[in-house]
Amino acid sequence: MSSEGQRVSFRPQRTRKVCIVAAVAVLVLFTFIGTALTEVGEGVFRTGDQYAMIGLGVVFALAIMAVARPRVDADADGVRVRNIIGGYELPWGAVRAVNIERNQPWMSLELENDDTVSVLAVQAVDRAYALQAVQSLRALRAAARAEEPAPAVS
Repeated sequence: MSSEGQRVSFRPQRTRKVCIVAAVAVLVLFTFIGTALTEVGEGVFRTGDQYAMIGLGVVFALAIMAVARPRVDADADGVRVRNIIGGYELPWGAVRAVNIERNQPWMSLELENDDTVSVLAVQAVDRAYALQAVQSLRALRAAARAEEPAPAVS
């Protein structure tokens, strides 16, 4: 997490560590297989095959690291959510609530239009870190809502 005045940023903690270890293990395994195996039964691994095996290791490692991609950034203007695929940029006026429910794996934003946005960057397995993220985002939302002008009643 980083905070500069009224700006916060959160990324998953435990998931990132697991992904880094898994990606390195996959890359090492495929590199070992690509360089160590030169003959398999009657077949022969050629140089191109060895490079292809290492290349597959790189592709699989990058795919594993995509799981560690989620991030949420927020400031007084709004919240930006980046999930594994896609993302959202929302003003605080569009966010009704910041929730992390019991038995939910990650935080969610309840929107004014009754939609829900999952925030994969704040995961329940991170416990205290997730609680800190939820509290920070709720505080930013409350501060932004307090500064909004009241709707005119006619």
